[in-house]
Amino acid sequence: MIAFLRGTFAYKSPALVHMEVGGVGYELQISLNTYSCIESLDKGLLLTYLHIREDAHILYGFFERAEKDLFIQLISVSGVGASTARMMLSAMKPEEITRAILQGNARQLESIKGIGKKSAERIILELRDKVGKGKEDTTNISSLTSNTLEQDALNALITLGIARPAAENAIKKVNREGVDKVEDLIKQALKFL
Repeated sequence: MIAFLRGTFAYKSPALVHMEVGGVGYELQISLNTYSCIESLDKGLLLTYLHIREDAHILYGFFERAEKDLFIQLISVSGVGASTARMMLSAMKPEEITRAILQGNARQLESIKGIGKKSAERIILELRDKVGKGKEDTTNISSLTSNTLEQDALNALITLGIARPAAENAIKKVNREGVDKVEDLIKQALKFL
């Protein structure tokens, strides 16, 4: 399984991106949410999900862990395919979809193209208990800034179980001291926690 790709964006459009990684070009299907995050970047890191069908192997790319996790949860719902899940993530931010599911707001989900009343109700029924769990850990992993050093350190701290606001504050304090390695940044940030 390909967990992520770090490389140069050779081609970008609102629906897909070509990433060059070590001389190999990968085509990734993306949402508008991810596109808005990478639009101004020349290179970066995208989390990936390889969707294997009988007739195709499709690689999906995500800028944030919350978006990838929600995508995987959405495609686990009966009747919701990868294309529909991507359409949902293009129409609404992951936090908005999660909020609509937790609040049982079927009407908001129905406003997305391709989601009818029955699909919206099924998504809410099947995911309501799942999207609320570990929300602090999964929906908040994203970049602190466009600085990949800070992003990597933040993701590591959150993975260690530290709340996002505390991790961000600790990283901001350390950053003033001019650390240039992720390991050093994490070690210094842990001292502020």
